[in-house]
Amino acid sequence: MPAGMGIMAVEPMQKLLGFMRRACDQYQMIQDGDRIAVGLSGGKDSVALLTGLVRLRGFLGPRYEVVGLSIDPCFGGEETDYAPLAGYCASLGVEHHVKRTGIGQVVFGERSEKHPCSLCARLRRGSLHDQTKELGCNKLALGHHMDDAVETFLMNLFIEGRIGCFQPVTYLSRKDITMIRPMALAPEKDVRRAVRSLGLPVVRSKCPADGVTRRQWAKEYLAEMERGDKGFKNRLFGAMQRKGIDGW
Repeated sequence: MPAGMGIMAVEPMQKLLGFMRRACDQYQMIQDGDRIAVGLSGGKDSVALLTGLVRLRGFLGPRYEVVGLSIDPCFGGEETDYAPLAGYCASLGVEHHVKRTGIGQVVFGERSEKHPCSLCARLRRGSLHDQTKELGCNKLALGHHMDDAVETFLMNLFIEGRIGCFQPVTYLSRKDITMIRPMALAPEKDVRRAVRSLGLPVVRSKCPADGVTRRQWAKEYLAEMERGDKGFKNRLFGAMQRKGIDGW
């Protein structure tokens, strides 16, 4: 049992499970017999997602398998130590697979991208898709939460000049896999509280651009708006849902 898991620790995870269960039902994310690869970067979101999907197997109707999948960009030419995640997956009875890549070298060495996140995300997503198929999984679960959705909407609007966001559920016909985001309705603060209350293992990112990205700008912009106008983020997310933007 992870450190800190006691009576006081149950409530935050139960709240997160409520958001996840509602998203899975509302967007019909999981069906009987699914084998789901969880994109396990090691950050709080992916660890919370893995924990939630394992626990939800006792409440959701469909029977499904969960597999942990870590794509290592090898930033700075160094392999990431996923031992804490491997140990945690073992304690849950979940397979954990690591794929080492040269993504870090391509993005920050060969290409020296001014805005590296987009290319890095594409390369990592492609590797995730390939490994998902190789592991015999038909679905790939990603740890995006409600704040991620609103931030993405703002980035697309203010930086790219278009209205759009990622989808809660996306079928990739070329790979014949479906991407799902079971935490899509959960606020980031509730994800953070669940991880902290359970003492879940987190592997820190070694990305050179961490904290200075366009997403960080969107995160700080939302925080500033929330301080002056409580509920701004929820109203923006509600507008996305009411207009059905990209399947929301």
